[in-house]
Amino acid sequence: MRARPIVTIDGPAGAGKSTVARALARRLGFLYLDTGAIYRAVALAVSRSAELRGQVDLGAGPETLPAPDQAALGALAAGLDVRFSDSGTRVWLVGEDVSAAIRTQEIGERASWISAIPAVRAGVLDLQRRLAGEGGVGAEGRDLGTVVFPDAEAKFFLTADVASRARRRTLELQGRGEDADPVQIRAEIEGRDRRDSERTAAPLRCPEDAVRVDSSGLSVEAVVDRLASVVSSRQRS
Repeated sequence: MRARPIVTIDGPAGAGKSTVARALARRLGFLYLDTGAIYRAVALAVSRSAELRGQVDLGAGPETLPAPDQAALGALAAGLDVRFSDSGTRVWLVGEDVSAAIRTQEIGERASWISAIPAVRAGVLDLQRRLAGEGGVGAEGRDLGTVVFPDAEAKFFLTADVASRARRRTLELQGRGEDADPVQIRAEIEGRDRRDSERTAAPLRCPEDAVRVDSSGLSVEAVVDRLASVVSSRQRS
């Protein structure tokens, strides 16, 4: 039995999972485990490999990628040196701080693409579980409560309407000085929703025992208050 709980927050792209999970972990004194950042780190490593990047960019979809290339991506994911620091807010890839490099729109799209490959998900799974250790972790992603941590003590499914998610993503990119077309951002989010929900490997779905929270129109503080209340009640029971 874990000394402290694992808290999972699943949900679609742009629902505010990262912001909420980071704030919740800080309030609870937990490690923030950004599993999406792991896939983004894999995507960054792929983008830096001319051979692998070429194979990925030529594919019409993950299922069209030849088996040897899928295996190569899985091996890359399994052997990647990814670490977190500053309570999980900074990401390191083979000793390099890639916290900013993995947050571009291009890397996000490539991460969504390769995360649908079963070999990649299998390669990342053990790393996620090792990082969670003995608990005291707030983790966010798309299959945490269903696949990665099915025995988590507290599970949440955070969602929001597409318009709210596109607006948040646009503001996030603009805040970093990147060009962001709201129409294109919305189309990309809708595309990621389809890929995440329809993929054969660990599709996005709400865990049966998760608390569902719609963050549309809610402040981060209001969402964190609700989640923290649930976690506290689970710890007391």
